[in-house]
Amino acid sequence: MADVIMPQMGESIFEGTITKWLKKPGDKIERDEPLFEISTDKVDAEIPSPSAGVLKEIKVNEGQTVPIQTVVAVIDADGASAGTSTAAAAPAPAPAKAEAAAQGSAPPKSEAPPKSAPSPAASAPRAAAPSPAASSSAPPQRPSGEKIRSSPLVRRIARENNVDLSQIPGTGAGGRISKHDIRAAIEGGSASRASSGAAAAPARAASAPPPAAGGAAASAVLETAVPREKMYFGQYEVQPMSVMRQRIAEHMVLSKRVSPHVYSVDEVNVSGIAALRSKMKDKFEQSSGTKLTFMPFFVRAAVEGLRAFPTVNSSVDGTNIVLHKECNIGIAVALDWGLIVPVIKNAEEKNFLGIARSLNDLAERARTKKLKPEEVAESTFSITNPGVFGGLFGLPVINQPNVAILGLGTIEKRPVVIDDAIAIRSMVYLTLSYDHRVVDGAVAHQFMGKVKHTLENWTESIL
Repeated sequence: MADVIMPQMGESIFEGTITKWLKKPGDKIERDEPLFEISTDKVDAEIPSPSAGVLKEIKVNEGQTVPIQTVVAVIDADGASAGTSTAAAAPAPAPAKAEAAAQGSAPPKSEAPPKSAPSPAASAPRAAAPSPAASSSAPPQRPSGEKIRSSPLVRRIARENNVDLSQIPGTGAGGRISKHDIRAAIEGGSASRASSGAAAAPARAASAPPPAAGGAAASAVLETAVPREKMYFGQYEVQPMSVMRQRIAEHMVLSKRVSPHVYSVDEVNVSGIAALRSKMKDKFEQSSGTKLTFMPFFVRAAVEGLRAFPTVNSSVDGTNIVLHKECNIGIAVALDWGLIVPVIKNAEEKNFLGIARSLNDLAERARTKKLKPEEVAESTFSITNPGVFGGLFGLPVINQPNVAILGLGTIEKRPVVIDDAIAIRSMVYLTLSYDHRVVDGAVAHQFMGKVKHTLENWTESIL
């Protein structure tokens, strides 16, 4: 027998949600063949089978969230050669499950998947991080002197909700306090509130912007935006949010609560790069093995803008502005089941071809659930492209902890006035959503001017 465990998909990830089983008990499976899909705070991914054999038992149902190293299934390694009769036999269900199945009802409530834990999307905790002085304090301890075991995410949620972690029993491995423990304490009111936190709250409010709401608060906003008795009328269909959709919802609410959004719109003549792409796309694909799209041009132009105006390439830590030396560009990728933002690390060090290859590779692996957690983390600036769907332009929500995001509209030929004459040119609208706590309007428009100048006066070789 071989146990299948919930893997750790990154250093800061301590649990995962099984979103889909790709095999059922009794199915044969090969080593490294996709077995199930998981969703974490950082990324959705397919998990391969650790060994060949027959899937004997599934211990964790779809929709359930469990800590890392939890046994989620059992594979009979000898079943691969035991014949079809053995492979087809599924393990007997537990008594409670068997009774529920016999009655045609759902599993008992104790086995129902817990609500989504408060978890912003990739890298979001950095936007709500405490000041350096607060983060340097000693780790919390229980009254007995025992060190409290918890993740940075749990400690952040405790700070935001003024919860004393020493009063919460941990159900995770080794007594670790999990997201579900802290959520249950907040929702049930069983945890005692930290006395010092209540006194410190007014001081924090006076010296820094209000802390970001956690996932529980975000969920409350979503659930109470419309009175429940008025939500359903006429003919309707109710669809529960997927784990990814819950993460997106929490992240968007968080961003709007944290950052005062301001928008700037500019129009750019991209006739030159449109002609260059049309002329070179076949040769580019033959020589590089990758398709030539418009996106690498915009990424390179954005990098030039970030170099010239580093404030746009920053994040906020309490009352500090963190100016990033590297340009890690997050690219929003639309999926059939949601949205994800993989990151091109150190884009300032890559030439045009390197960026084009990185873009196509990340987009392809995002759509096949092959991304690693570190590939959707640590962005310093983001780009989204509603224009690919025909949108004239959009006003995107900032991807925390970034302070700005660039939106690309559709590229289309329009009549424009050039030297007092009407001409037809390939034009595009660019929009910049920026955090007015850090980026002023003058800096935003100077940044956009740099991006526009780079695109309209393209000189870089693409091969």
